[in-house]
Amino acid sequence: MQVFVYHTPELTPVHTLPDCAVVIDVLRATTTIATALSAGAEAVQAFSDLKTLMQVSDTWLPEKRLRAGERGGAKVEGCDLGNSPLDCTPELMSGRRLFLSTTNGTRTIQRVEESPTVIAAAMINRQSAVKFLLDKQPDTVWIVGSGWEGGYSLEDTACAGAIAHALREADRDMEVGNDEVIASIALYSQWKDNLLGMFHSCSHGQRLLRLHCDEDLKYCADIDSLDVLPIQKEPGLFVKL
Repeated sequence: MQVFVYHTPELTPVHTLPDCAVVIDVLRATTTIATALSAGAEAVQAFSDLKTLMQVSDTWLPEKRLRAGERGGAKVEGCDLGNSPLDCTPELMSGRRLFLSTTNGTRTIQRVEESPTVIAAAMINRQSAVKFLLDKQPDTVWIVGSGWEGGYSLEDTACAGAIAHALREADRDMEVGNDEVIASIALYSQWKDNLLGMFHSCSHGQRLLRLHCDEDLKYCADIDSLDVLPIQKEPGLFVKL
């Protein structure tokens, strides 16, 4: 298994895809996807474009759908929800499809959606992603952070490092594909005992704090708290494995 880390989708190689892509948007898209599926959502369908989300979700009965839209950290007008995983309660999610569009995470999904296997990972379901990769042993793995509007984000790279660290500890035959793997492991090792502190320090964490999302940050920092793995069933559509 050869593992690569890319800080943003824009940094991935242009003319190739991995055997397995691991999409990360810790704050907050992949955390929300995992939480929604854990809470009983039938599926989560991700869209980079809000207009397309509205058109597709219009074909569903209102009682069978939820629309979640976020731009700049804030809820999009006309959607039922923003991008807070704390809104993904069993009462709301059970038996419904969540139609999701966010500033960064859904763009990352679109970049790798043609890969043979795509999974969604965050701090909260880190170990579920690691177990899947160890069991399946794909030849090439891209761990792709979402960043912020094309730029680097601390929290996504730290999560990539958390996954890479666990893989390397469990599989001594794991091959490091690029220097970003080593850098991400070092970053995670520095912050692993204070993930919430890192989220408070990073730019997007501060953006969410200004929107009074303190409890979101606490939830997103709770590493290995969910035993659920979102896996892509068809492009952009994630179900619980």
